[in-house]
Formats: sequence, structure tokens, C-alpha cells
Amino acid sequence: MTYADIRSEFEKFLHQESFDSSRFPMYKAVNYIMSLEAKRFRPVLLLMAYQMYKPSIEAAMPAALGVELFHNFTLIHDDIMDAAAVRRGAMAVHEKFGLNQAILSGDAMMMLAYQYLQRSSTDERMPEVVRTMTRTAIEVCEGQDLDMMFESRSEVTVDEYLNMIALKTSVLLAASLKIGGYLAGAGIADANHLYAFGRNLGIAFQIQDDILDAFGSAEQVGKRIGGDIRQKKKTYLFTKALQVLSPERKKELLAYYQVEKELSDQDVEQIKEIYKDGGVLENAYREQESFYAEAMDHLEAVKVDAHRKTPLKDISRKLFERSR
Repeated sequence: MTYADIRSEFEKFLHQESFDSSRFPMYKAVNYIMSLEAKRFRPVLLLMAYQMYKPSIEAAMPAALGVELFHNFTLIHDDIMDAAAVRRGAMAVHEKFGLNQAILSGDAMMMLAYQYLQRSSTDERMPEVVRTMTRTAIEVCEGQDLDMMFESRSEVTVDEYLNMIALKTSVLLAASLKIGGYLAGAGIADANHLYAFGRNLGIAFQIQDDILDAFGSAEQVGKRIGGDIRQKKKTYLFTKALQVLSPERKKELLAYYQVEKELSDQDVEQIKEIYKDGGVLENAYREQESFYAEAMDHLEAVKVDAHRKTPLKDISRKLFERSR
């Protein structure tokens, strides 16, 4: 099955599992955010990993919903912390339902995630599935903590940034794949390769997003180009620039990030020129390709027939090729 096929099957399952809000209003917020248009990348990856070992994905659907519930819980709380009014083109949960209801519904979604994981897991696999999910949940919080800490710092190293995005973004992708493998009966070695595949792929995609935000098109990213620069975010491009630029160019870049006013379109273009002239953009492409190649190496190491890996290879390649 292709990504589109599996996503369609997952959406049907999600629709069937709508939560009854007649007694508890918090489920209105849960149903709301889960109904918004989304890529469903994490549950589909879990189901793809599962299908490498078993032809039918039906038994893994609850676990797939579990990771999607957890992901959306993090989005609700992220939007609260960021004071973001919009999510996926619609009102953020805390804007629509109020702050208290948003916090409560997010908390419930985290617990519901475990409940759904239990519905898919056999007794012998449950401890490892729960360990993987619990460790991942803690790491996602750690990644968010680092991200917030970086906002108050003028400089962040490349290694610090890569560690942050691995925790905040990549580990949930990795855990989804590992859990999918475990549920289907994958051995420890295969499960670890699936995890490493997802972790490296997630980092590659985040570097890609950083590149596209600055140098892509509005059609590619679905939003105004240069948003990260205007918000003075510490992206891979910014942290790499601090590492490789001459002292003079580094000082010039930092001056833009230290002014209190919002950066203008001209400022954004000047910063992009600094990134291009200093070799930062090409370096970002090389780093992205390196993480992608390592991800593919781990996928190749999974001990299943090559044709069973094709759906994961295809979707990885399709997403990766957006960047150039």
C-alpha cells in the first residue's frame, strides 16, 4: 500500500473513533483538532513499518491513532506556549475553546495515546512499546524546553540545534516506526534500525524545512517565505552561519538578530545573501543529504525483503526531493 492508501485507511479509522463529548466537553476540543487537515505522517509511518512484516494493518490502527493523539497533544500545548492563534489554517484550540479547556484536553490526549497503544499491543510486546513511548514523551518535552531556552540566547551551536530538533521532532517519528515494527514482531535489531532510520530522516526533513523557509517558494511551504528569519529563529542556517562565517560577517548577521524591531523584507534578503555568500546554504544541503543517506542505510539494514521497504523509500524520496 502507498502512503496515500494507508493515510486513507487511517482517516476512516480515526472517523470511527470520534470521542463522545455529550458528557465531557473537553472531547469537543479533542475531536476538533483531530479533524483538522493533516499529513498524518507519524501514524502512516507506524503502519508502514508494521506492514513490512504483516500484510494487514488493521490490528495496528489503534497504535497509529495513539501516536497521532500524542502528536496533536503536543501541538495544543505548543500553541499555548507560543501564543499562536492559528493551527493548520484554523483557530488554535486555546483560542476556540479557552485556555483551561485546551490544557485539559491536551492532558487527556496524552493519556488516550497510551490507551490506544495498549489496544494494539500483545502482552509480550507491551513493556517495550510503553518504554519507547514514555522515553519519547519525555524527550519531546526536553526538546521543547531547549527550544524555549534558545529564544533568549544570542548564539546557539550547530550541535545544540541538531540535538534540539532530534528531541522535539525526530524522536516521535523514530518511535512511531519502532513501535510499528515491534507490534508486527520485528526483532530488536530491526526495531533499532527502524528507530535510527526515523531519527535521521526527521533531522534531514527539519534541515530541509529550514532551507525551504528561507529559499523555497510559497507553493512549496504553504506560507510566506522568510518567516523564520523575520521571527529571528535559531535555525540550522543561523547556527551553521555562526560556525563558518568570518568574524566580520558573523557580526553583521548577529546585528540583525539583536535589533528589537521586526526585520523588513530587505533585511531578510540581506541575511539570505549572507547565507549564500558564506557557503551556509550549500553546507545545509550537504548536511541534509548526509542525514538522509544515513537514514537510508538503516532502512537497508532491516532484515525484510527489499520490496517490503519500497513504500517507506518512496515517501522518503518524495519528501526529500522537495528541497531543490
